[in-house]
Amino acid sequence: MSGRQRTLFQTWGSSLSRSSKAPRSSSGAQGPGSSQACLPAAAAAQPEADDDVLLVAVYEAEQQLSLKNGGFCTSAGALWIYPTNCPVRDYQLHISRTALFCNTLVCLPTGLGKTFIAAVVMYNFYRWFPSGKVVFMAPTKPLVTQQIEACYQVMGIPQCHMAEMTGSTQAFTRKEIWCSKRVLFLTPQVMVNDLTRGACPASDIKCLVIDEAHKALGNYAYCQVVRELVKYTNHFRILALSATPGSDIKAVQQVISNLLIGQIELRSEDSPDILPYSHERRVEKLVVPLGEELAAIQKTYIQNYNKAIIEGEFPICIKLISWLWELLYANGMRSLYFFLGNLDGTKVELLRNFFKEIMTFQALISSTSDTSIQKDKNKDFFYSHPKLKKLEEVVVEHFKSWNAKNTSGKKSDETRVMIFSSFRDSVQEIAEMLLRHQPIIRVMTFVGHASGKSMKGFTQKEQLEVVKQFRDGGYNTLVSTCVGEEGLDIGEVDLIICFDAQKSPIRLIQRMGRTGRKRQGRIVVILAEGREERTYNQSQSNKRNIYKAISSNRQILHFYQGSPRMVPDEINPELHKMFITQCVYEAEKSSRKVQWKSSLFSHKDGCYVHPFPNCFYFLF
Repeated sequence: MSGRQRTLFQTWGSSLSRSSKAPRSSSGAQGPGSSQACLPAAAAAQPEADDDVLLVAVYEAEQQLSLKNGGFCTSAGALWIYPTNCPVRDYQLHISRTALFCNTLVCLPTGLGKTFIAAVVMYNFYRWFPSGKVVFMAPTKPLVTQQIEACYQVMGIPQCHMAEMTGSTQAFTRKEIWCSKRVLFLTPQVMVNDLTRGACPASDIKCLVIDEAHKALGNYAYCQVVRELVKYTNHFRILALSATPGSDIKAVQQVISNLLIGQIELRSEDSPDILPYSHERRVEKLVVPLGEELAAIQKTYIQNYNKAIIEGEFPICIKLISWLWELLYANGMRSLYFFLGNLDGTKVELLRNFFKEIMTFQALISSTSDTSIQKDKNKDFFYSHPKLKKLEEVVVEHFKSWNAKNTSGKKSDETRVMIFSSFRDSVQEIAEMLLRHQPIIRVMTFVGHASGKSMKGFTQKEQLEVVKQFRDGGYNTLVSTCVGEEGLDIGEVDLIICFDAQKSPIRLIQRMGRTGRKRQGRIVVILAEGREERTYNQSQSNKRNIYKAISSNRQILHFYQGSPRMVPDEINPELHKMFITQCVYEAEKSSRKVQWKSSLFSHKDGCYVHPFPNCFYFLF
């Protein structure tokens, strides 16, 4: 049974505009956010006879809101819909079917359709429970905005039934939205607040989708939401999404327990059903020696210190200094003198060494500023670490080779490079270095919203604008902190450069997921010789251990056994593949939008200058 038609909910939605003129049904009270019944004539107007049953199901669902089985509509529930407007992938179809009937953690590499699977599951719960609510949670405002647009394009749930809520949405407005809308996209903090104050109708929620689910550790807002919901009902489906399940087995178990996960659907780049849809990602590890100057500093000031001794002695010294200050401030020199006289030799020696090391490091800082930087004062850029030179070589060579291979067309406009660094100062330094190679390299920084001493942060609206400009070709190189690792649709990137290594495999996996989506990608990890190289190797080992444990030794993980089926036992929905017309989500317009754009990029001498000093790009 298949067909090609306008989306079911477009037809349904068109009847909603007439519903205010139609008399209310007397068969049952309307639930919050539910639309009026679609007239039988609307169903008869559809030319495709094989899909008429779906329209009838919608009609009956609207007429029967006071249903048994927790609000499940038996007519609509006879089928589950899968879209064919995108090429059907077997792994997506299989995972979607699984997620409909069990609380599932979906772990797919970035770019392989986690949001698509979520949209399919949400669409069917929207049909099956005509008076229920469907909720999609994402950790940040930009992700919330991105996901509501993506889900709408996949399945076309009527926009009049959808809403986006973040912390900037006023509380009384959110309460109205909970009553009037059925499909909600929001941050978990907002949902925690609304559950706590009773604005969220918890018992009406039938499907809860959790993006970036690996964050569900400890007392994170995702965990609070699930704990609050189960106080009211356990009759709701949970679908958790992540590119990686966790940093280690212990973290994976926490996610499973906190989100009531009954099953994991895990795929890696090497999974047989994934390979036909993924492109090669070539990973290169470049190990850079420290160089003579940094090696000398390390030997003189760092290598001789034992970490355990430092961690033990430093708090003692700080405590002693605090006591000395209080004595001097409150009681004067005499009390301080006698206190010092009563200290045992060990503590006196600790203090003496502590102040000595402070003076030593002050000398190091002074020496660095007076010699190294002064030595390069006539140069246009000072390389503070050998890794910077290696990074510059890799980026410049990428654009040169790309232009050589593409002798016609826009050349460097067609390729994208993304560079990750954990520290803002390093992001700024990398951007300043690459600015010297414009216009071939058009670079922009990308950081979080918090402002530091050296850099102004991005607002979340500015983050979305920067991502859009990067996708559209306004600039071809993005230097990002960890804010660029998760979730946001950056677009196709040909070269990923990791300027540092992290112990957790989560961040590295998410960084790597930014390339290899539509064509072959290259990933370069630049590591300092020694400790950073060992950290990277340990991270790779952790990643392999996690996937091996989940794939081949599942008994070490304890899954939630109370996952509800949500569908009555006597009903087994049949798969119905349907072509659904893709639509473009129309975001609410804000009068502040123009003012914000003008403050983000100011025109100056043909360039667009970002508030960060020395970071700008040309628009062609």
